[in-house]
Amino acid sequence: MRFQTGLFILALILFAIPVQAQNNSSSSYAWKAGVSRVIITPQKPMPMAGFASRTHPSEGILHDLWAKALVIEDAAGKRAVMVSSDLLGFPKSVSDNIRTKLKTKFGLNKDQVLLNSSHTHSAPVLEGALSDIYNLTEQQVEDIRQYSVSLENKIVELVGNGIKDMEAAELYHQNGVTRFQVNRRNNSAALLTQLSELQGPNDFAVPVIKVVTPKGDIKAVAFGYSCHPTVLNGYQWSGDYPGFAQIELEKAYPGTTALFFQGAGADQNPLPRNTVPLARQYGKELTAAVERVLEEDMKKLPASLTTTYSELDLALAAAPTEASLQNIIKTSSVSYQKKWAERLLADVRSGKSLRTSYPYPLQAWSIGGLPLVSLGGELVVEYGIKIKQMLGAETLVFGYSNDVMTYIPSSTILKEGGYEGELAHSVYGLPAKWQVGVESNILSEVYRLAGQAGLLKDK
Repeated sequence: MRFQTGLFILALILFAIPVQAQNNSSSSYAWKAGVSRVIITPQKPMPMAGFASRTHPSEGILHDLWAKALVIEDAAGKRAVMVSSDLLGFPKSVSDNIRTKLKTKFGLNKDQVLLNSSHTHSAPVLEGALSDIYNLTEQQVEDIRQYSVSLENKIVELVGNGIKDMEAAELYHQNGVTRFQVNRRNNSAALLTQLSELQGPNDFAVPVIKVVTPKGDIKAVAFGYSCHPTVLNGYQWSGDYPGFAQIELEKAYPGTTALFFQGAGADQNPLPRNTVPLARQYGKELTAAVERVLEEDMKKLPASLTTTYSELDLALAAAPTEASLQNIIKTSSVSYQKKWAERLLADVRSGKSLRTSYPYPLQAWSIGGLPLVSLGGELVVEYGIKIKQMLGAETLVFGYSNDVMTYIPSSTILKEGGYEGELAHSVYGLPAKWQVGVESNILSEVYRLAGQAGLLKDK
């Protein structure tokens, strides 16, 4: 009898061992993650965003435009959504409408929602964006309005589908590298082949977040780079080099959703450029950087999530006087500058107050201790460099997030002037450039939000 009892106990122990090991294995997947995607290619010819030199609507598709969502949830049930898109940028009105609907439908606050655009210049014009630079018919204005409303609804549905798709997952992170960006302020594109050394600040990092299911499948790859998607300037819809990179990654990893997030690339151009083969080449170079990271050991991220958000009242410089606006109207040879000046002059004469500041959006997230900072506007590379000095080299820094209202120059660029520092506000329709101190104000707010997110403990 004792012998039989001993065998019974031994059998229980032996059978319990694999069960316990299995439970420990599944418990390591404390994250939940869901992905979804939707085509956002216009169904008819429309005005294309980004280049004022275009003279007519689109003429077909090089490849489809996409919006994609990655929804993550930590062990405590805290949730956040990262949306990537093949768009020039979300204007404030469209972004606000999307985030309001996400709050109503899914209880997601602004701190939990990141709307990023790749900044491809081969996407459609959106309502409320760069209106002075486009010569539009009444029908085109209506087409843009209808497309913008449809886009808002598609992205809300996209997020909902991502929530429905959520399952247990592990998250990993690592930085890759690729070097086709060129600082356009410090290097002449026309003289590029004659240069033996490139000048100016750069950030060649390719941040990668990998989402893995308990089956070992790669569910999603979120990756970024800091460089203008301006290889292409024709009349076909496309995501430019980020679009090609996403296509290549999804081809290499069947069943995976690849999401591209634009970094602090406002003063970085892909050079040389202007051909489809070059766009495809840069997409493959970016893909190779991501694949190398995916094949190496990546840092596993603990299932803890903190999200913060604020809108900084960022001051603009003094608006132009009536006399200076009249002078621009009389003397400028640039059509959009004349339109901008005429619109501002009409506002002033009607008694309308011109904007003196702007509600600038900032986010700081801790994804298992990994810092992610997202900022609005066309963010120049110095912000990425300085935020990484503040929070660590692994920090993800995204520009073009939640609202793209104009360029965000560093103190150096604001002082030097040029397009990014002196002229871009008129392209975007603001009455004036940023006031001196824009960089220090933004970085101070990043530091404050990083503290709220618990990202300064070891700094």
